[in-house]
Amino acid sequence: MGRMAFPVPTSLSPSRVEAFTTCPLAFRFASIEKLPEPPSIHATKGSLVHRALELLFTEDPAARTVEAALSALDRAVTEFQTDPEFTLLGLSPEQESAFVDDAERLVRRYFTMEDPRTVREIGIELRLEVAVGALTLRGIIDRLELDDDGGLVVTDYKTGRPPFASREQQKLGGVHFYAFLCQQLFGRRPSRVQLLYLSTGETIVAHPTERSVAFLPRRTLAVFSAVEKACQSGDFRPRTSNLCNMCAFQRWCPAFGGDPERAATEAPSVYAGLDPATAASVAARVAEATDDLDTVGRAAGVA
Repeated sequence: MGRMAFPVPTSLSPSRVEAFTTCPLAFRFASIEKLPEPPSIHATKGSLVHRALELLFTEDPAARTVEAALSALDRAVTEFQTDPEFTLLGLSPEQESAFVDDAERLVRRYFTMEDPRTVREIGIELRLEVAVGALTLRGIIDRLELDDDGGLVVTDYKTGRPPFASREQQKLGGVHFYAFLCQQLFGRRPSRVQLLYLSTGETIVAHPTERSVAFLPRRTLAVFSAVEKACQSGDFRPRTSNLCNMCAFQRWCPAFGGDPERAATEAPSVYAGLDPATAASVAARVAEATDDLDTVGRAAGVA
């Protein structure tokens, strides 16, 4: 029996580009077949912290204090009480308390990294999209601001661990994605992109260049071409890594003795209570909150 063809997606985000290059088969399950998968405590915590910081920046600059941030976190926690991304974690009261305490530590550490009262933001949770041929490139910027010289600065919050030196350039691939979107939409290349790692207080800064921005659409189109070929042939091969043990689809992966063709019928019953529509909604909101190149890593707690 030949392999089944799949519909070709019409858009890509930096997280989806990374997902395909990390493991084509996992990409097929999550992004093409949109199979249900349980939310991750690490990704959900990231979503919660992102929401708290988003709420903080709705305050007037002078009011952006630690107290205001903790109030914003309380509001975000209340919002999440009925959110499938949180409720489907099934946390006990003790686990939920520890979860919120961890989120509070991340919010407090943010204030050791910068003073939000001095930030000249011009966009928060900014959704951008640009057409490149028949493909739409999408991204969500946590914060777009102006520096002292009026240059654009993209700030991205990270709630996982900073990458090892060997993976740092891979993480910065998303930087060029953001820079390309800004240049196409605003006619200006960001002077700086900064990744704020709230888990450690470290900041990674990159300065996009004309060459790096020009390379982005070429790389993305090359990945999209590979996605098209995989969809047409039905050949999505697994790529094993240290992330496999955290993958919700491992039981259907041939690298672990599974049958990929059984995933579509078995995943909904395995993850009872998480129907495909809810799963897609959860996955979309996680991606929106973290739309960068560490989505897979954050889910494993290593990004």
